Amino acid sequence: MIMNTAPEINESTIEERRAYIKNRYPCISDCDMCGLCKVFHGKDPENAYDDYIKGRRTFMEVSADYRK
Repeated sequence: MIMNTAPEINESTIEERRAYIKNRYPCISDCDMCGLCKVFHGKDPENAYDDYIKGRRTFMEVSADYRK
């Protein structure tokens, strides 16, 4: 299932949120072409979005951390 928008915390499971992050930010194993590691300050996207996945903060709240 491909989702265009992040699942709402109160309407999804941890597994659904984790799958969304994995599908939205896939590792292509080519850091020079991708840039995700740089965007997330060296973190794996799943680690960067841990608060969202665990339901502590919304997707937008966590995303704002990396727009600075």
